[in-house]
This record gives sequence, C-alpha cells and structure tokens, in this order.
Amino acid sequence: MSDTAPVAVVTGASRGAGRGIATALAAHGWRVYGTGRTVGDAPAWGTGVQLDHRDDDAVGRFFERVRQECGRLDLLVNNAAVISDDLIGAEPFWRKPRELADVLEVGLRSSYVASWFAAPLLIERARGLIVFTSSPGSVCYMHGPAYGAQKAGVDKMAADMAVDFRDTGVATLSIWMGILMTDRLRAAFDGKPDALAAFAAQAETPEFTGHLIDAAFSDPALAELSGRTVIGAELARRYGLTDDGRTPPSHRDMLGAPREPSSVVVR
Repeated sequence: MSDTAPVAVVTGASRGAGRGIATALAAHGWRVYGTGRTVGDAPAWGTGVQLDHRDDDAVGRFFERVRQECGRLDLLVNNAAVISDDLIGAEPFWRKPRELADVLEVGLRSSYVASWFAAPLLIERARGLIVFTSSPGSVCYMHGPAYGAQKAGVDKMAADMAVDFRDTGVATLSIWMGILMTDRLRAAFDGKPDALAAFAAQAETPEFTGHLIDAAFSDPALAELSGRTVIGAELARRYGLTDDGRTPPSHRDMLGAPREPSSVVVR
C-alpha cells in the first residue's frame, strides 16, 4: 500500500456491513483500519483492530495509533452498533430484553466519540468525510424505539456535525442502507434457494455501500451533500453505480423519506 493512499477507519468491520464496506474501500486503494469486538487473522481488507467502543480511552488510543502510523485520516465510517438477536419480533419494547437499549451506547454515543477523536485528524486534510450507516428505521417504526432512536440520532448527528465542519473541507453524510445480503442472512435461507433468490433481488451486497462511499468522497460536489441523509440506492443512481450489475431498489415510497434538516443554527 502506498504511503500516499487515503486512510479510512471503518468501525464495526468484523462482519456484515462493516466488513463489506472495508473490503470495497480496500479494493479502491484505501488503506483501511477496521475495528471490531473480535478480529480474525490478517483480514483481506487491511488492518483489523480489536476495540471495545464502550471504552472512550481505548478509542482515543486507537486514533492516536492511526496518526502515528499514517500521519493522516481521510475517512471515518461510523458503523459499529450492538444489535441484539432479540431485536426482531412483534413484542412491545418492555417485553423485549432491556439490553436492546445498548445500541444507544455502541451505535449512537460511540459514533459521537469516534467522530470527536477523528475530527482533529480529518480537518488537517484538504478533504475529509464522516459517514454514518443508517436505515429507514429513523423515520418509520422498525424493530422498536431503541433501534429507531439510534438511526434517527445518527442522521441528526450528520446534520449537526456538518454545521460545525463548515469551511473545514470535511463533509458528513448519513447513508440509508437497504436489506443486506450478509452471510448471516444467507444462512437463514439455507436449503431454500428459490426463496433466497427472490429475496436477493431486493437486497444489497455488504460491499455496495463501500463503493458508494468511495464515489462520494471523490465527488467534486461533496460539500453540497454534507449534512444530508441519503438513500444508498438513490446515491448509486447519482454516480451511475450498480451492485454486481444490479440496481438495488429505493424503498422510499414504502418506508419513508429522509428528514430534511432545518437551516436554522442556534449557537
């Protein structure tokens, strides 16, 4: 990897969306650091770092390591989130485990903390980007109030951080991902190839969002997107990208549209 390669940090990169994003960025020539509670041997996408995002001091030491090893940071992807196996279900929130609220710590608060440590590195560059992975759960009922609050929170975080980053060259963006065809989801369709094929037609690969992020970073009009929440499938149309030759659908009409932030600033 060239010393001049742009440097990205992807949190929650040990599996699912985070691993896919890290893999895609590495394919585009990024030097990638990926954090996770567990880290496998020599990840193909770059440097895996075992990190508990509940530990603010450990997060700070990690970003200092990035500074010492690279001398730069160009991109932070806030993807880490504690997602419980009990998330999906028809029961009201008080009949589900209280631990579902942990996503407000690792998911919402952890994104703020990672951004706080990353900001001084990012603003040293002429161009920088913070991305939050999100979903339509920020505007529709999806998996209950804790999940919804976390997604709504990161969308708002992107909007408000853009105000503080104004005139620094750093942009922020929250991306609604679609249904992801992860290894875990594939396993749920084991022995049902027809059902898997039908489901896959509506889904996105975990790498898809990584390709979108790379395109957004290179977009000369990135500043115009800063602070916005965008639907990944619609962002792909902006850049003429497909997902392994497919065009994933936008679920705007079915699930709702991103909220437009107010232009009012109260200091």
